[in-house]
Amino acid sequence: MNRRFELDSLNQRALEGGGRDRLDERRRAGKGSARERIEALVDPGSFVEIDRLVTHRCADFGMEKKVYPGDGVITGSGRIEGRPVFVFSQDFTVLGGSLGAAHAGKICKVMELAMRTGAPLVGLNDSGGARIQEGVESLGGYADVFFRNAQASGSIPQISVILGPCAGGAVYSPALTDFIFMVEGTSTMFITGPEVIEAVTGESISQQDLGGSTRHAGQSGVAHFAYPDEASCLHAVRTLLGYLPLNHCEDPPRGASEDDPERDCPELETLLPEDARKSYDVRQVIDVVVDRGSFFEVHADFAPNLVVGFARFAGRAVGIVANQPAHLAGCLDIDSSVKGARFVRFCDAFNLPLVTLVDVPGFLPGVEQESGGIIRQGAKLLYAYCEASVAKITLVMRKAYGGAYDVMSSKHIGADLNFAFPNAEIAVMGPEAAVRIIHRQELRADPNALGTLTEAYRQHFASPFRAATLGYIDEIIEPVQTRKRLVQALELLANKRRPPMLKRHDNLPL
Repeated sequence: MNRRFELDSLNQRALEGGGRDRLDERRRAGKGSARERIEALVDPGSFVEIDRLVTHRCADFGMEKKVYPGDGVITGSGRIEGRPVFVFSQDFTVLGGSLGAAHAGKICKVMELAMRTGAPLVGLNDSGGARIQEGVESLGGYADVFFRNAQASGSIPQISVILGPCAGGAVYSPALTDFIFMVEGTSTMFITGPEVIEAVTGESISQQDLGGSTRHAGQSGVAHFAYPDEASCLHAVRTLLGYLPLNHCEDPPRGASEDDPERDCPELETLLPEDARKSYDVRQVIDVVVDRGSFFEVHADFAPNLVVGFARFAGRAVGIVANQPAHLAGCLDIDSSVKGARFVRFCDAFNLPLVTLVDVPGFLPGVEQESGGIIRQGAKLLYAYCEASVAKITLVMRKAYGGAYDVMSSKHIGADLNFAFPNAEIAVMGPEAAVRIIHRQELRADPNALGTLTEAYRQHFASPFRAATLGYIDEIIEPVQTRKRLVQALELLANKRRPPMLKRHDNLPL
């Protein structure tokens, strides 16, 4: 009986975290407890906890009086839409959620279980950082976690949700995972905090301005998603996992779709302006051709000249990559190249077919881009597409000029099926710019000949029919047929075989 009483007492202490007063304080601040966050993430009643009674083993600096069952992190497994997932949730009410050896050991154990069983891992991060009282053991604990992040990469999906502070070495575990979620006004991520920056450089900045969701979702690109509150953030994590396989050996889940796979898309006749110089929002095109309401955009606020995200065609999950003419005319630049490369590689790792919608005038010109390394950075997107062995389907909607034509999943770098609209233009550069170079002597004599010469160039060199006669375009389709042809192509390539691994690993131009 005494042992049962002791167990009940320990379990109750574990459930209360750092105490009821601290839990109440967090609720008043609009923050959920570590357990409430797990309950909001997984299916009701599905969470099974492990290591609830683990405590730290530090007896220095008064730590023997600060012993809490669970040691500031809750670990275990649950289900999302009936599919298994492993979770850890840091508890800021216990020693500020700081990471020590036992805390790290719990996280490592659940990571290893996720890898062994082939199930995704979701980390709910809310920590003050390394536990100073444990010294190098806390640093070693972080490295143990980092090592397992790297081992799990490409094997199981890894998702980090930042629900409080994340500073110093702690930021590198989320950075090694596949996707990072943040909450507006609550989450922060930075290597060095405002106090250190002010002491070293004299610059004064707030935590949110330095490492909040606005900074990382829109400017640095560190975060892939930002939501106004914890509830919407955790709901979005559930949504994302619905597109992903449990591991790299499985296909993505295929759900039922009420949207007719042969539905026509008459909206595209008006969405795409005939004048190639006019912009439009490619998200509207995506929404029209995919299963209604299925597009889930990734990195929406970062490098908006390239749109990436997940969607479904006839219930089949795919990755979408599309140039965005509404921003920088859809040019590729440094940030969009890195954004696209990362997304393409994720889709390739987890068996998600790639559908690429092309309307690109080229790479963004300028001294800033060249000095920033656009050659090296642009090569990342090129390499990612070359390396990807999943089904790759490409549609040239309007422009595909210069090297950007090659990079955006062209036939030459391994795309399986390439389509184009009748009015698409595929050329080394825009017709008018090309004519000014080719016919500069004639234009000096007769400047009024520009229009005639440009149209002649467009018809002879920029037409998709020329690319089709060479086999670079497999079929020229009418816009109204787009959804039907993409669904058919995905069905045709559903059993595409991946090549065997012939080398240790590639050397991506990082």
